[in-house]
Amino acid sequence: MRLIGMLDSPYVRRVAISLTLMDLPFDHEPVSVFRDYDAFAAINPVVKAPTLVTEAGVVLMESGLILEHLEHLAPADRRLSPIDLADHARAQRIVGLALAACEKTVQLVYEFKLRPEDKQHQPWIDRVRGQLAAAYRLLEMEVEVEAAAASATSWLFGARPLQADVTAAVAWSFTASVLPDATAASDHPALADLTRRAESLPAFLASNPASSR
Repeated sequence: MRLIGMLDSPYVRRVAISLTLMDLPFDHEPVSVFRDYDAFAAINPVVKAPTLVTEAGVVLMESGLILEHLEHLAPADRRLSPIDLADHARAQRIVGLALAACEKTVQLVYEFKLRPEDKQHQPWIDRVRGQLAAAYRLLEMEVEVEAAAASATSWLFGARPLQADVTAAVAWSFTASVLPDATAASDHPALADLTRRAESLPAFLASNPASSR
């Protein structure tokens, strides 16, 4: 399989980490949707990262849909979704909040880096900042509850990190790298601790955004 996209995208990175944790072999191709537009378009004319090219040559996009497909490929003991229905619902809430935080972070980055300053709309910026803060406030609450129920050596839903751990940690690291004023560890201790532990894992270290530049 081929994973196309830069690892500084949280969506590309969550797929790369998940592939590694699932023990699914893949080749990563760090093609930028900005600098390498034509090269990306030759693989996926929609030019959307991440793009995954399956072994059969099917071109997939959207990280959630890619991960859903990978769940069908992974051995049962390497899948990243909880089996228990109640756990699955709570895990999906964590993933949803983390993805919302990623989305709002991206919106602010684009606003500040791509839109001329005189064209920026402060009420819109304030609204998105409020949504970002709400996503991380609620995510901190969810992680804190799950962490309290788990043992000191386990992850949110068991003895190994699952998709909720991966996506929460990737989101927090992403926002911290591009909007550090939005991620005070003192206000989100459970999330910061989860991220610190996750970022020390080989799968996370192998997908460090610096490695795709």
